[in-house]
This record gives sequence, structure tokens and C-alpha cells, in this order.
Amino acid sequence: MDKLDITIISTLQRDGTATNAEIARRSGVSEETIRRRRGRLINDGYMKVVGIPNSQKMGFDIQAMVSLQVDASHLDAVSEKLAELNEVTWVVISTGSVDVFAWVVVRSIGELSDLLSKSVSHIEGVRRTETFVSIATIKDSHGLKMTDVDN
Repeated sequence: MDKLDITIISTLQRDGTATNAEIARRSGVSEETIRRRRGRLINDGYMKVVGIPNSQKMGFDIQAMVSLQVDASHLDAVSEKLAELNEVTWVVISTGSVDVFAWVVVRSIGELSDLLSKSVSHIEGVRRTETFVSIATIKDSHGLKMTDVDN
């Protein structure tokens, strides 16, 4: 990964609709070079280009972090079951007193309650959950923030 790769990624992080021509002009290289590099960055798994919906504009007003304590023998299975739930957008296995964290996005507190009581609590191996409802979003970025040295 070199300076040009970082410029491509950081430009797309700021504006996912930036064209190869725009990135080429900014970088001082040919559009073909950007097209080839951009394709390689995607194909080799260094980045992906996706549309990220604005959950609040779409009526999903409740976001919460759910921490779970899990039987060690069920850690992978619990994590996989959580990842299958449409309301869960992020799952990590952690160290410390919390075994698994899951980020949940739902339309209402009622939906959150149903999710926790009817789905999460019934996953075999879940011993305890604690839920933290978000009251304000201060920063909402995705992935590693690349710093373009020319910016």
C-alpha cells in the first residue's frame, strides 16, 4: 500500500461517489491508473465500497450496545446466532468481563425489548446481558480512517 492507494481510499471515505476521473485529477495520475488501483484495492480486500443507510431517516430511532456473558463452550455459536439477526449490525468477541458485544438498530424500544426477550435471551449459552441505549451519536464513521497526506 502506497501513497496513491491511501489517497484513493481516503477520497472515497469522504465521498463514496467520487469518480476515477476526479481521483485521477486530484492525484495527478491517469484515470486508468486509478481504475486499476481501485479495482485491486477492492479485489484484494483492502477496501469495499458500500451504501450505508441512514438508520434514523429510515425510522430506526433506537440504537443500543448489548453486552453478553456467555458460556465459554458456546461463545462461537452465540456470536454466530447474533450475527444472523437482522437487527444486529456488528458483533465482536471480546476479552474481559464481557464475552460478546452486539450493536443493535431497531425502530422502537418495544422492538428492542422483543428482540432481547424473544430472541437474544433464548440463544443457548447466553448467561447474562446488559443493554446500553444510545442517546446521542457524536461520531459515526466506518472502518479505519485513512489520512490522505495531501489533505
